[in-house]
Amino acid sequence: MSATPILDPLAAYALWAEHYPAHAHNPVMQAEERAMLSLMPTGLAGRRVLDAGCGSGRYLLHALRRGATRLTGVDASPAMLRRAGEELAGPGGEAVIELLESSVEAMPVSSAWADLTVCGLVLGHLEQLAPALAELCRVTRPGGTLLCSDVHPIGHALGWRRDFKSGGRRYAVRHTPHLYSHWHAACAHLGLAIEQVLEPMLDPADIPAGAHFDSMALNVPVVLVFRLRRLP
Repeated sequence: MSATPILDPLAAYALWAEHYPAHAHNPVMQAEERAMLSLMPTGLAGRRVLDAGCGSGRYLLHALRRGATRLTGVDASPAMLRRAGEELAGPGGEAVIELLESSVEAMPVSSAWADLTVCGLVLGHLEQLAPALAELCRVTRPGGTLLCSDVHPIGHALGWRRDFKSGGRRYAVRHTPHLYSHWHAACAHLGLAIEQVLEPMLDPADIPAGAHFDSMALNVPVVLVFRLRRLP
């Protein structure tokens, strides 16, 4: 059996985007999304929401459902931005939605623009955590909230991969684990207060019957989720 090719994120999502849904579509994402939504304000009317690494737009859709009317999504993948545009074309209503092609490390967004910045399962695609967190901090207003998630470093240590199928072949996306100590040090340096940390585990009910997976996944957390606040 040939080895699974490991692709850089832009190459991976160029292949994946056409079939990438705008909802949590595997047990890890479902665990991540439950945790992220538990930390997201239930009412976002009048707040500016930025989704950094928005992908196909799933958190922009959640923000719309919670009343947000000014939203910006940023992603480095033009293919994923096209998917987001398709998904947001209907439910946007009167909301003002802007989609921008850019890395989360250098976003074309004004400083202190966002009341709420979301960055879901993105930062592991980057080799360095601190520069991306600095940019997320910059675009969030003082006193504003950042919700960030990433695959738990335990998974990387156990050999798990973020993989997908395209054209009948399996691929994996390059991933760099960022430890809690890395988050703590970067946040302390940037003036980001860590308000809450969640480490969700899989819900066995989410696992399809007959699925092949590492049984250890039921005994360890699969995601790190942070609620951060930019200090004044």
